[in-house]
Amino acid sequence: MNKKNIPVNERLIFALDVPSIEEAKKLVNELDDAVVFYKLGLELFMAGGYYELIEWLIKRKKKIFVDLKFFDVPETVSSAVRQLKGRGVSFASIHAGNDTTLRAAVKKKNGLKILAVTVLTSLNEDDTKDLGFKVKIKDLVLSRAKRALEIGCDGVISSGLEAPVLRESFGEQFIIVAPGIRPVKNQSIDDQKRTVDVEEAFEKGADYIVIGRPIKNATDRRAAAETIQKRIAVFFN
Repeated sequence: MNKKNIPVNERLIFALDVPSIEEAKKLVNELDDAVVFYKLGLELFMAGGYYELIEWLIKRKKKIFVDLKFFDVPETVSSAVRQLKGRGVSFASIHAGNDTTLRAAVKKKNGLKILAVTVLTSLNEDDTKDLGFKVKIKDLVLSRAKRALEIGCDGVISSGLEAPVLRESFGEQFIIVAPGIRPVKNQSIDDQKRTVDVEEAFEKGADYIVIGRPIKNATDRRAAAETIQKRIAVFFN
């Protein structure tokens, strides 16, 4: 279990995956103080008003994870990361597939924490083989994490399944954000394939967990978020 000094109510990151800024604001208001940390992904970016939403959230004392998984030529990634300077964003994600791209992002982070995406939690061993990788997912995650951390990334995004070997290999002084969290073990409600539940993720060494659909699709979304926050609080206290 990781024991970093992170406020307990910030360990839950809610994936704000909705099609419009208006719906995003409505959901944030509905969740109120049940969620502090929000992940803003590609769907919202394409909706328009992405930066305005960031400003709106910051004014409400929310924390922001820009999850756009930057992956392009180094100069383009460098320029993209530079655009986040001074906006109050805490985390930004970058794909860990290319070392020069990682270096370009790290060079311009300016206090922003850069998290390297290792292997998407929607992929399993069959998927990575189809993509041409001849190693186990665990080995691919370790290889990408090692390079990312050596280059200067602040942490990684990885399934909780790989968190123990990441901690064993690289220690405690980096961030692990675990997406694909399902409140009920082996819950199969979507396209996520490498999942863990709330407590299991933290037991294995994650610092933060990302939850989207189990909260968004709940009948009472605030109550769903509060229940998860209570489970996290019990676990750490």
